[in-house]
Amino acid sequence: MHFQREKPTFKGFYAILPNFLAIFAHKTTLFSDFVIPKYSIIMTELSQRQEDERFMHQAYLEARAALDSDEVPVGAVVVCRGKIIARGHNLTELLVDVTAHAEMQVITAAATFMGGKYLSDCTLYVTVEPCVMCAGAIGWAQLSRLVFGAEDPKRGFRKFAPQALHPRTTVTSGVLAEECTALMQDFFQMKRRK
Repeated sequence: MHFQREKPTFKGFYAILPNFLAIFAHKTTLFSDFVIPKYSIIMTELSQRQEDERFMHQAYLEARAALDSDEVPVGAVVVCRGKIIARGHNLTELLVDVTAHAEMQVITAAATFMGGKYLSDCTLYVTVEPCVMCAGAIGWAQLSRLVFGAEDPKRGFRKFAPQALHPRTTVTSGVLAEECTALMQDFFQMKRRK
């Protein structure tokens, strides 16, 4: 015996479809124009700030490790797709190398981890504004974003070479700035007392 299925009819569905689309379009326009973008922008800014603080805290822990090793307390981490792929701090005293800044350490480690010299999908978090040398390395590595804590008005790249970064690199400053600044000030006050 052969049963033949009836083709479903959508006459009722098609009859209400224009009304549904009109209501949906109205609500979509109403909400997307006024409610959703404002909410999205607030949430995006809030979550970005929270993420920046979370990763800067990890850089700060690296800076504390540098302080414990009697190095200038600068720490850095490189983040790719929400995960830390490299972390480090100044090693200039240990390696007797003036180029062994935290940024240089983590750029090298991140490039090794990624298997290439360009870090265009990565963000560098560093506790102090990079110097000109490090800004140049950040530019050559084509990092998409630089986030730093304390400003360095005497030796920071923005004073001497504000164009050193890659043109597509965005910069966020002042993340955990008070903590990062206090760590640097404490270190240099301790050095002056000795």
